This record gives sequence, C-alpha cells and structure tokens, in this order.
Amino acid sequence: MTLVWKRAGYALAVAGLMAGLVGCTGEGGGRGIDVSLPGKARAPGDVIRISPEDGSRGVPAEGPVEVRVDSGRLERVTVVQVEDAQRTRVAGEISADGLRWRPRPDTRLALAAKYSVDAVALDAHGRRSARHTTFTTVVPESRFIGYFKPENRSTVGTGMIVSFGFNRPIENRAEVERAIRITSEPPVEVVGHWFGKERLDFRPAAYWQPGTRVTVELGLRDVEGAPGVYGIQRKTVGFTVGRSQVSLVDAAAHTMEVRRDGEVLATLPITAGAPKTTTYNGKMVVTELYDVTRMDGRTVGFGGEYDIKDVPHAMRLTESGTFLHGNYWASPGTFGSANVSHGCVGLRDEKGGSADSPAGWFFDRTLIGDVVEVVNSRDRKVAPDNGLGGWNMEWDRWKAGSALH
Repeated sequence: MTLVWKRAGYALAVAGLMAGLVGCTGEGGGRGIDVSLPGKARAPGDVIRISPEDGSRGVPAEGPVEVRVDSGRLERVTVVQVEDAQRTRVAGEISADGLRWRPRPDTRLALAAKYSVDAVALDAHGRRSARHTTFTTVVPESRFIGYFKPENRSTVGTGMIVSFGFNRPIENRAEVERAIRITSEPPVEVVGHWFGKERLDFRPAAYWQPGTRVTVELGLRDVEGAPGVYGIQRKTVGFTVGRSQVSLVDAAAHTMEVRRDGEVLATLPITAGAPKTTTYNGKMVVTELYDVTRMDGRTVGFGGEYDIKDVPHAMRLTESGTFLHGNYWASPGTFGSANVSHGCVGLRDEKGGSADSPAGWFFDRTLIGDVVEVVNSRDRKVAPDNGLGGWNMEWDRWKAGSALH
C-alpha cells in the first residue's frame, strides 16, 4: 500500500532563528554545491575541535589525535580506520569533565591508513552539535595504497559502486586494474573505469541484483603503480547486496517516490534547490549516513548564509556536498510546495530528529548504496565522478575508461 505523507498531519514547530537557512548547493546551477561536512578550515564558532585537522596527510603513527570542547560535554567520539577490512576502532576515553577525548596512551596508528573521526557534543543547554573529519597517516615514499568502499561484510543497496582512491598518482593503470579482481554470485560482468590517475571505480552494466554476494580481491602487493612505487595490499573483502530501493525525486512536483523491490513504498513531500541554487539532476548513491551532523555554508564556497550544527537524518549523495536530510527549520507548508534549499533535498523533521517524521522514516529504511534519482530540476546532470555518480555514464563509455579494454 502506498504511504503518502499529508502536510497537515505532521506540522512542525519552526525554529525562528534558523528560518531561511534551508538546504544546500552552490550558486549558478550547482557549481558551488551544497552544504557539506566541515572542511579543513575551522569555522568561527566551532564547538568541537579535532586534531589532526580535517584532510591532513602524513600524520605520524603516534598521532597526536585529540577531540575537545571548551565547554559543555562530549557525548560520543568514534575514531575508525575506515579502509581497514574490519574497520578497526581506535580505543580511547572521554575525560571525567567531558571536555576531552584522547586515545589510550599505548595507541599507535597504522601506517598508510585513512581514519575518520566522528564527534557529537552537548552544550550547557543540552543542544547537540556534530563534527566529522578524516586524516591519513604517513605512507612510505616507495609505496602506494588504495582506499576503498564499501566496507567489508556490509550489506548495501543495489546501486553500490566499488570505488578505489589511491594516495599517489598511478602511471601503470593497466597493471593496477589487473591486480584488482571483482567477482559476484550470481556472476555478472564488472568493469573498471579510471577518473584521472588516483581513482578507479568498478560497476556492472546495471544495478546489482538483490541478494548478490560480491568478492573483492586486492593483489596490489609489489605491483608497480608508478616508477619505483609499489603496492602494499593483499587482502580479500566482500559485501552483500540487500533489497532494491530506488527513490525518485521530482523537483518540479516537490515529491519523492520511494520504491522497494519495484513497489511504491511511500510518496514523501520534499523541498529541493531554489532557483539560484538548484539541485543536480541524475542518479546519485547514498555514501554516508549521519543521525546528526553540522552543515556550514562557508565550507563549500558560500558566505554566512547558514551554519546549522544539528542537521538530523543526513544522507550524503555527492562528494561536493549534496545531501538528502531532515529539515526542522523551514515552514511545514514548504514541503511539497516550494524549492527553497541551497541544493540539498529536504524532508520534514523535528529538532533533534524524530523517527516518526518523513526524514526519520526514510533514514531508518536507507542503506549505503541506495539510489536517489533527481528529475525535473533546472540544473545539469551530476558528474559521474561526483560521489558514486557512475550510473549516469552509458555502459560503452564506462568500459572505454578501463585500462584493460
């Protein structure tokens, strides 16, 4: 049975101070794009301070790693080796006063590893704010490594693309591509496509079938990726494809139709990008899920139009910053009737996030790898290398981007 949200039945209290700070994307047809997670430069007013800085490279194995707040209290801190097959978590503790998190004294980070830091803090009034950063530890000069997604043993949506990012430019692309073997059950042709010299994505001709088991074998150890630079990885990882869920956002109709295994599961009212900050058209894949995160326009080329420290139910769709997320600050009548965001797709929500809201309902039913397709927006189609946008490229052109074809 199709579930349709009625605006009258789900009215939210409007946060007056946040009125007008809707959504995401950049000016001029999406060129600045979107609200994003915090960038390298710490914006004024940040309450959560993380060391190393976001995007740092060459961090020593001994760190230091630290998360702190000047006041209030850290609610949770998670530091994870993200490309590790087991997603190794860095053990640490929040201080008794709640102001600081540090790893255990004997902690040593892995070399040639990428880490993510996720922190949520409460201020003196119990209001939440969040921050997400990443950093990479030092890689020996004569070695290269590939950071990949999805996670080992994960269950993903049918639109998942296996994506490798390399820490050094790859000159011998055929040798590196040949050393990565991707197989599936049931069998399907999987082909790689290079985006420049530091990124290699793999996908089949069409979305994976639900229930498919995919195995990724990395035989990069001692493969010469560039003159005198050799790979260090030899491992096998895998993931399972779950049910099919494809959601169609109609920016002109202000709706999102959610289909599960081909059947319409719900039709939700949305707000998309405003006329000067439109939302990309095309197929986008959910790559990150956050129950709460910060969105600051200064990190993606805007001025001070918005800085929302507690955006609920946030689902990343592009690397440039397009999200599908909960919105508690817009008037309830906006959803289903007007496009007012800075490029993101907004679903009605409550401050703090409500599981019973349209955003909470959708978030709880979303997997990494699910597809969200936007149509009828006055913008261009999202680029194939912006997030996992490879489904926007025709199969023949995709195969032409392989170093083996």
